[in-house]
Amino acid sequence: MKILALGAHPDDIEIFMFGTMAAYAAQGAELTFAIATDGARGGKSDPTVLARVRREEATAAAALLGAAPRFLDFHDGGLVADAALIGALKTLIGEIGPDLVITHAPNDYHADHRALSDAVRIAASFAVPVLHADTMGGTGFSPTHYVEISAQAEIKAKAIRLHQSQDPEHFVDIARTQNFFRAGQCNGAPGSQAEAFRFEPMFPFADIRDLLPPAPPIRPVMVSTKRID
Repeated sequence: MKILALGAHPDDIEIFMFGTMAAYAAQGAELTFAIATDGARGGKSDPTVLARVRREEATAAAALLGAAPRFLDFHDGGLVADAALIGALKTLIGEIGPDLVITHAPNDYHADHRALSDAVRIAASFAVPVLHADTMGGTGFSPTHYVEISAQAEIKAKAIRLHQSQDPEHFVDIARTQNFFRAGQCNGAPGSQAEAFRFEPMFPFADIRDLLPPAPPIRPVMVSTKRID
């Protein structure tokens, strides 16, 4: 199976979907990471230096799963779903031939995320199904699918921490809190983690569950067994 993960910035794949990518890697899937912008505005350093450093960080994180990222190098903070971006995405999808594309939700917090989401939907057309990752903090997001990532939580945190230019502990905490909550929505065991996604069926893609790693296991809902006399 071929999976294309598309993030707007160099650390987005790690924050929003790296656990699922690690689960795919464990299944033997062929992973491609693609990053739409150069990340040059993700801090107060010289933009040229920051873009270079963030490229190196993204490369190191992807290497944890044996992947080599593709960099589209659009301007950070100025991404729009125009002909240039859509064309670049169509070319990328045509070259890779993925079975599934995973990218940002169309209502995520950052304008670059929203622009990329719109452009991916147009570029994918009816060639490949598109799955949307959870939003930052889960705000305004209603999942349709969950992926169990308890076994992948450690490598996800490690990948986020490789982005030292971005004060990564903040994002490690955000991701962990969100992944605990998403597992809890599935009545997951204490300490389990899950990533959440949303799929909007579009002909000819009506159901993509078989394209995903396993969901959290279903556990019975427990009621109290304590007797009160």
